[in-house]
Amino acid sequence: CLILMDDSVVDDVIKRLLGAKNGKTTKQVQLTEAEIKHLCSTAKQIFLSQPNLLELEAPIKICGDTHGQFSDLLRLFEYGGYPPAANYLFLGDYVDRGKQSVETICLLLAYKIKYKENFFLLRGNHECASINRIYGFYDECKKRYSVRVWKIFTDCFNCLPVAALIDEKILCMHGGLSPELKHLDEIRNIARPVDIPDHGLLCDLLWSDPDKDIEGWGENDRGVSYTFGVDKVEEFLQTHDLDLICRAHQVVEDGYEFFANRQLVTIFSAPNYCGEFDNAGAMMSVDDSLTCSFQILKASEKKGNFGFGKNGGRRGTPPRKVRATFQCTKLIERELSYCISLFCYGLVSLLGWKRLKTK
Repeated sequence: CLILMDDSVVDDVIKRLLGAKNGKTTKQVQLTEAEIKHLCSTAKQIFLSQPNLLELEAPIKICGDTHGQFSDLLRLFEYGGYPPAANYLFLGDYVDRGKQSVETICLLLAYKIKYKENFFLLRGNHECASINRIYGFYDECKKRYSVRVWKIFTDCFNCLPVAALIDEKILCMHGGLSPELKHLDEIRNIARPVDIPDHGLLCDLLWSDPDKDIEGWGENDRGVSYTFGVDKVEEFLQTHDLDLICRAHQVVEDGYEFFANRQLVTIFSAPNYCGEFDNAGAMMSVDDSLTCSFQILKASEKKGNFGFGKNGGRRGTPPRKVRATFQCTKLIERELSYCISLFCYGLVSLLGWKRLKTK
C-alpha cells in the first residue's frame, strides 16, 4: 500500500516551482528539507511499485538530458503542454552541470507523484552517487541544504526504472545496448534499490554509445561500458521485433540525431549545454499511430535566450511502422569551428560539429 503525499502539498510544491519563471530569468525556489524528503520517499515508493522496464502507450512525449537547466525544463512544458495535458517520458540525467538541479529534479518528482500513470522518469548515469558527487549536484545540495539531502536524493535515484517499452515497438533507455542483453526480461529482473555498477547490463543501459565507425562491440573512450555498431542495432531490433531504439546521453547539435538508418535516435533536451555549446534541445512526440515528430528548443546567439520554433521542414522515414517527421528550427548559420574548455574534460577541439561524449 502506497503512502503518498497529500495532494494539496504536492500541488503547492508544483505551483511554487512553476512560479520560478520571471520573464526570461528563473529564480531559485528554496523548498524545505522536509518537503524534499517527502518528495523523495513518496516517489521512491512509486518507482518500486512500477516495473523496471516500463510498458507505456502512445501518445507520449520523450525528453533527453536536462542537467539542471531548470528554465529550459519549464520551456519544454510550455511547448509540449503541462501534465496531465500530455504524457511524458524523461530519459535521465536530471542533475549536474546546470545551476538548478534541485528545482529540476523536484519538479519532475512532484509531477511523478501527482500523475504517476502519465508521467515517467528513467535513470541516467548521473543519477548515481559516484558521478553526481563530482559533477555538481553534491555541491549544490551541500551549499543550499546539507549532505543529508544529497543522500536522500541518492536513495531515491537507486529506485528509478531503467528502460521503457512503448507499444511494444520503441525501446527507450538512457545509454544504449549491452552485450549481456539477450531478453527484455533481463531488464525487468534487475533488482532495486541498486547502485550503478562499473560493468554489466545495468551499467551498459546507462553508459553505452552507438558508433558508426565500428562493427560489433567496441571499447568506449569514456572508460566505462561499450560502443556498438549499426549491425548490433539491426540485430537487436530484428530479434526483439522492435522498430526503434530511443536514447539520450550525448550532446547532439540539433537536439536529436539518427543512427543506423533511423533505427536509433539520440535525444538531448538541454540547449546551449553548460552555456558553452550552440546545440539545440529536442523533444520527441509519439502519436497514437507511432508517428514521431521532433520539436526543437533552439540555442539563440544570445546566451541564455532560448525559444521554440516550428518552421523548417526536413522530413524522413525510419523503417517499418515508426515514421518520423521533423519540425525544426533553423539555427543561426555560422561556422561552428572553435575550441571549448569544459570543466573535467580539458579542451575539446571541434571542426564543424562533433558530439561531445559527456560523462
